[in-house]
Amino acid sequence: MDVKKTQTKVFSNLILSIALLAFEAWAWYQSTLIKTAKNAAVQPSTFPRIMIIGMAVFTVVLLIQSILKLSTLKADDPLAAKAESLNPVKDKGVLAAFVVILLCCAYVYFFKSLGYVIVSFLLSAIIMWMIGMRKPVPLLLLSALVPLGMWLIFYKFLTVNIPMGPLQFLRDLVDKI
Repeated sequence: MDVKKTQTKVFSNLILSIALLAFEAWAWYQSTLIKTAKNAAVQPSTFPRIMIIGMAVFTVVLLIQSILKLSTLKADDPLAAKAESLNPVKDKGVLAAFVVILLCCAYVYFFKSLGYVIVSFLLSAIIMWMIGMRKPVPLLLLSALVPLGMWLIFYKFLTVNIPMGPLQFLRDLVDKI
């Protein structure tokens, strides 16, 4: 085999599964910090925990597969190929992924102060521009109308109170209708 085992795709899967298990353990701990609701059959932490358990199951499967495959790796196996680099300087796709992760962190940070509609508008407009949508009218219309429509559905039909930030007047307007 001309590629070291530590440079193969199967080894990168092994490392990723270990990192994901650590993340899932941290996420589970964070779910224990969510306040419980009195007299509620389903607690606010239930859905995140279901998602964490689902992720953990698939992560353990990946970990086991990686360990078994690494011990019997043959040169002609597709997973024996050299793993791709995650260098954002060399790969624009990786750079875009890091930018989107950073944007999602900013989304969470500004969610309460700017409100759902504004941060969703900004995030969706930036991501649509990044993936190549350059026509301003569809970009702006989709970025504005989808978050507004989603907010309206959640607020009016599902009675979920989502932060509106500076657009609080929209909630007051909808309440009058």
